[in-house]
Amino acid sequence: MKTEASEQLLLKGLAKNDAKAAETIYKENYNMVQAFILNNNGSYDDARDIFQEAMIVLYENAKNESFVLTCKITTYVYSVCRRLWLKRLQHNNRFSSQIESLEETVAVEEDLEIQERRNADFAIMERALGSLGAPCKSLLEAYYLQKKDMTEIADTFGYTNADNAKNQKYKCLMRLKKLFFSQYNIGE
Repeated sequence: MKTEASEQLLLKGLAKNDAKAAETIYKENYNMVQAFILNNNGSYDDARDIFQEAMIVLYENAKNESFVLTCKITTYVYSVCRRLWLKRLQHNNRFSSQIESLEETVAVEEDLEIQERRNADFAIMERALGSLGAPCKSLLEAYYLQKKDMTEIADTFGYTNADNAKNQKYKCLMRLKKLFFSQYNIGE
């Protein structure tokens, strides 16, 4: 979690056109905004456009000396993106309800909490994968990310047949699951 002081430093950096500050804000917020846009009838291009518009709003406000941020940057960026996206949907007639009525039905804080929890879970999974070890990590990446079949994996990793590779994949998956939940329970 970022402290209030580091958030203020990020805002000051952004106001002074500091590329590092802008990059940090981007890295910490873009995936959340992209997920929101994609889950609400948008495309990757829409997510980039909306996020860019929100960064401009944040930049212009950060330059204004009278601007006081009363929430986290993440909350602010999410709120701006959400509002911009809902306006665009309404403008494109892809969304029939009035924006005002949405304020009552969709709480920004709830969406944000869900997204923050999901991001935390991904971070725990990344740490678990990192501590899994090279053979298992490579095998799971080959199967789940590179979409290789078991015969191909058996050849690549030197297993006698696809069934042995499948068996090893299962063992690796169980080790990953154990690592994930041991770290997950510590975080709670």
